[in-house]
Amino acid sequence: MATENPFNTILKTLEKPDGGEFGKYYSLPALNDPRIEKLPYSIKVLLESAIRNCDEFQVKSKDVEKIIDWENTSPKQVEIPFKPARVLLQDFTGVPAVVDLACMRDAMNNLGGDSNKINPLVPVDLVIDHSVQVDVARSENAVQANMELEFQRNMERFAFLKWGSNAFDNMLVVPPGSGIVHQVNLEYLGRVVFNTNGMLYPDSVVGTDSHTTMIDGLGVAGWGVGGIEAEAAMLGQPMSMVLPGVVGFKLLGKMRDGVTATDLVLTVTQMLRKHGVVGKFVEFYGEGMSELSLADRATIANMSPEYGATMGFFPVDHVTLQYLQLTGRSDQTIAMIESYLRANKMFVDYNEPQIEKVYSSYLELKLEDVEPCISGPKRPHDRVPLKEMKADWHACLENKVGFKGFAIPKESQNKVAKFSFHGTPAELRHGDVVIAAITSCTNTSNPSVMLGAALVAKKACELGLEVKPWIKTSLAPGSGVVTKYLQKSGLQKYLNQLGFHIVGYGCTTCIGNSGDIDESVASAISENDMVAAAVLSGNRNFEGRVHPLTRANYLASPPLVVAYALAGTVDIDFETEPIGTGKDGKNIFFRDIWPSSEEVANVVQSSVLPAMFKATYEAITKGNPMWNQLSVPSSTLYAWDPTSTYIHESPYFKEMTMLPPGPHGVKDAYCLLNFGDSITTDHISPAGSIHKDSPAAKYLMDHGVDRRDFNSYGSRRGNDEIMARGTFANIRIVNKLLKGEVGPKTIHIPTGEKLSVYDVAMRYKTAGQDTVILAGAEYGSGSSRDWAAKGPMLLGVKAVISKSFERIHRSNLVGMGIIPLCFKPGEDAEALGLTGHERYSIDLPSSVSEIRPGQDVTVATDSGKSFTCTVRFDTEVELAYFNHGGILQYVIRNLIGSKQ
Repeated sequence: MATENPFNTILKTLEKPDGGEFGKYYSLPALNDPRIEKLPYSIKVLLESAIRNCDEFQVKSKDVEKIIDWENTSPKQVEIPFKPARVLLQDFTGVPAVVDLACMRDAMNNLGGDSNKINPLVPVDLVIDHSVQVDVARSENAVQANMELEFQRNMERFAFLKWGSNAFDNMLVVPPGSGIVHQVNLEYLGRVVFNTNGMLYPDSVVGTDSHTTMIDGLGVAGWGVGGIEAEAAMLGQPMSMVLPGVVGFKLLGKMRDGVTATDLVLTVTQMLRKHGVVGKFVEFYGEGMSELSLADRATIANMSPEYGATMGFFPVDHVTLQYLQLTGRSDQTIAMIESYLRANKMFVDYNEPQIEKVYSSYLELKLEDVEPCISGPKRPHDRVPLKEMKADWHACLENKVGFKGFAIPKESQNKVAKFSFHGTPAELRHGDVVIAAITSCTNTSNPSVMLGAALVAKKACELGLEVKPWIKTSLAPGSGVVTKYLQKSGLQKYLNQLGFHIVGYGCTTCIGNSGDIDESVASAISENDMVAAAVLSGNRNFEGRVHPLTRANYLASPPLVVAYALAGTVDIDFETEPIGTGKDGKNIFFRDIWPSSEEVANVVQSSVLPAMFKATYEAITKGNPMWNQLSVPSSTLYAWDPTSTYIHESPYFKEMTMLPPGPHGVKDAYCLLNFGDSITTDHISPAGSIHKDSPAAKYLMDHGVDRRDFNSYGSRRGNDEIMARGTFANIRIVNKLLKGEVGPKTIHIPTGEKLSVYDVAMRYKTAGQDTVILAGAEYGSGSSRDWAAKGPMLLGVKAVISKSFERIHRSNLVGMGIIPLCFKPGEDAEALGLTGHERYSIDLPSSVSEIRPGQDVTVATDSGKSFTCTVRFDTEVELAYFNHGGILQYVIRNLIGSKQ
């Protein structure tokens, strides 16, 4: 059991410069170990946490030694425990987390334990930002209208979250209409250094949104985890992680005039993707750092999931301290942060000689080499330099269907679809823009690109350019501060003139909450099979995500979003072709509306002020009228409403006893789905709108829900019945059992019938038959969605056999009791001649003590073929979860067994 911390000998007092003390802290220099000097800053955060939490039970002295010896241990995939300082949630992932906590209280109660033990033990901040949809755009009234609809649709979820914020200790809920979780984290929630009851330590955070990494730009170690690990972290369980390699990324020089932070991040994303950084930290350093504003750093850190790294870390330096001042943090807090980090050798001072850190590998980028670019049409790391865009677009039309291809026959490539837009004759060609959205945490927290977009709008309006009325334009800032500086600069009116009215404060288009496009445009696209385009300042553009009817989706900086909206097409060479015709009939080119870096910097300097941050965040804590009017019960156990289609008691703890069920093998399982490479969590987990012919739609109609009130899958994540039905319901999913047909169906092997995935899974489940999934490489990449693991578990999937897994998704599968297996290098279903029509048996020992992390297991089939796989339980802790039937069951049994 836990004992006293063996590192109490290095507990020191941090003095204030003017007398008195800030508090106590564990001093890394007091260990007198020369290896610590050379550690990357990001690894020092892990080291401090291990030292502070060392109890020789959850965290052991040997874990501390592994981290100190990082240079030798990191190539060996050693495992360490990590206890983050806090947890960050948004409402889509937050609702199921609070549902699970409420269910755990019930389970605790049923097993005779104390249900009040189920409480977050670290601060939990939940920001409601994923529910607002762009129903109303291009209108002065859009914010209010969209917010009213958001509350109508989500009243029950919001009331449930408000109940949670009262029922659980340590939980702050930031109400709807406040901003995007990562921007609120950067501008307000980020502590940088904690002072808890006189103990000082670095801020660190795990969040249930993969872009939690944005906070790394502030020097706070943070990354995305599945909802399942976040719940465990809230309940005081250490997170088990492989000690990562750290890629040192050196930045040199400065960016050329007119190049934006978005161009930089898309370049960095492509470089790191090519280098291969999955499961690693990336740490930025070099003299180019002084040229990067904090907002630029946050933009680069934000896209860590797109380049595949766990973190993109920027250590704290003077730029960080200036930003803390700008955003209204108090002078005393900033003094404490600087004193603590300097005392613990975690502060970078560029005025002092730099001690060369050791990194696992090195990359460098001369900032002057970055050129304007966008990414697409289907993946964030497929970067296209702006000057090559027209040629690239024509190649995409021509190429066979794939990440860079639509296979449009030559004779149809110049097709024109004529339609009538509210009485006005209109036409649509391949590549025409139908959605242009300034959206997403990646860019809306960066004043230089937001004010840059506004300057483009101003120049365009003055020259007499307009945006076609059928393009759905929108602006969704990540916090109220953006509105304040756009008003102060006097530029919002130009954005409004082009249709970029503010539509709400939340994620909107970037997560598929783009709302409907006009019916006449939608019909023109679908009836003529047009490849329509969306241009957005987001971070994800996977197929089917932004809008079901935009097959081409490009990520671009906010000023480029405005430029493409004005051009009305992505089929344009900005160097040589005009964007449009001005008021005097003269051709207007891209260069005529593009602001210089100096123009942008001047507006940022005069318009972005500390008082704006203070005022915005003081207002946040007071809530808003709609939120404050929600009445909620004050009970500590939740009163479940059996008729609710939003909040439903999850089934994970039914029939749970104090005895762990033990490991399970797989016997004569059928293959539910047979996939190729790059199946993302967008394919697996329920996301976006609920299709009218889907099993989820049938369930809702059977429960008396009208089609226009279906809402999105994300908004119904608190109801397992709907989520199970929406698992593998993506309309673009490619399942090899269907022999080339695309869509959310599969074959029931015993009868050969073709049905929805859910219906086939239920047939197997009713008959008591196990199922497995076959997959290719990178299975489960994309957002860290817990339903991508919970859904398959509810469908009865017992194992997933793939070439490789995305990091978070693999651990989520384990957390839900599903066995992740990897084919041996060079092998996959195709190479082994597997069709998915076989039956599969996986032989695992019945005692968990006989299973080793990463051991080989044999998979046998009824066709006589058998092959060897690596079982991807990567740590002893994961084996314990598997033994208990899942991580939550493990936590409940442990809490009942504990004396505290």
